[in-house]
Amino acid sequence: MPPSSAEQQVRTTTLEAFADTIVPGEKRFDGDRAVAGAAPGGGAVAAGAIELLEWDATGVTEGLDDYARLLNDHARSYAEEHDLAVDESVPPFVALSFEHRTALVGRLVSPAHPEKEFWVLLTLFSNMAFDSAAHLHTADAIASGHPGLAAMGVTAPGPDRLWRFPAFSYGRPLARTHPDTTPSGSPA
Repeated sequence: MPPSSAEQQVRTTTLEAFADTIVPGEKRFDGDRAVAGAAPGGGAVAAGAIELLEWDATGVTEGLDDYARLLNDHARSYAEEHDLAVDESVPPFVALSFEHRTALVGRLVSPAHPEKEFWVLLTLFSNMAFDSAAHLHTADAIASGHPGLAAMGVTAPGPDRLWRFPAFSYGRPLARTHPDTTPSGSPA
């Protein structure tokens, strides 16, 4: 049975808050609770972390409801342990301050935590959305102003959507082109 729209919203905001903890960004709008606004520019959420997680190629899509539920369970326990008041109008992880989110995620990914592998995997996807825009064609991501690729200085391709590198990164060619190489650069 598919989740209700309310359940979907809880899942999305919880996972956004997790991704924003991994690669923070600025709030998308006044009152944004999922994105804490801990860093300038776009972070993992603006880079498409949710879109990447929901892409079936990741292999984690079916478990996202469980990730959100477990993360909120951990947030409730963390809040009780630290005697924190939790705003009931948002999911428990979203209700935590950025500093408390960071501390909880640090605990979840620590070598001693029994669920470490699950949380490290979610962390990797959050980074991947920002660092490589794996869910998008690179040229399209650059054209749309992808925050991670822009921050790393990835240049746009030429008009034919191919990248050309007129200067060798080591200052010289590494090898001569094989005589049977086609004009497109493929081996013959």
